[in-house]
Amino acid sequence: MARLNILEYPNPRLRIKAVPVKDVDDKIRRLIDDMFETMADANGIGLAASQVDVHQRVIVMDLAEDSAGPRVFINPEIEVIEPEMTPYEEGCLSVPGFYEPIDRPTHVIIRALDRDGNAFEEEAHGLLAVCIQHEIDHLEGKLFVDYLSPLKRQRIRTKLKKQRA
Repeated sequence: MARLNILEYPNPRLRIKAVPVKDVDDKIRRLIDDMFETMADANGIGLAASQVDVHQRVIVMDLAEDSAGPRVFINPEIEVIEPEMTPYEEGCLSVPGFYEPIDRPTHVIIRALDRDGNAFEEEAHGLLAVCIQHEIDHLEGKLFVDYLSPLKRQRIRTKLKKQRA
């Protein structure tokens, strides 16, 4: 396994829309293993392949509050069950050190393939529902900062630039 480089905002490669995975093969499973290692090393709970500059529709997740353990979502899609929006404090490995409340539906159905290419469907509430939406946004080339005001977004961009200087 290898630790991959996580792209950081405002890197333009984070805006590339991911393509569907055609075949779940050993190359994809190796990517999944590397993504889990990268995510754990960065103390994250979710990671989209787009964040490691691989523009395929792959997400890994490991939520401490849930006993399901590590999860893989290949070509994920969601269906909103309850459209009521609830604010949830979100952070992102591509926007390190920043957390902001983002309104999202907290009850969805997830349809995806697992690491072996088997289709599954899962009803998600709370953190899992929010996290899958956040990671799918990455696959679409969208970041949580896009939900913020232009002023807040610019402040974050400026602070990240200063930290890297």
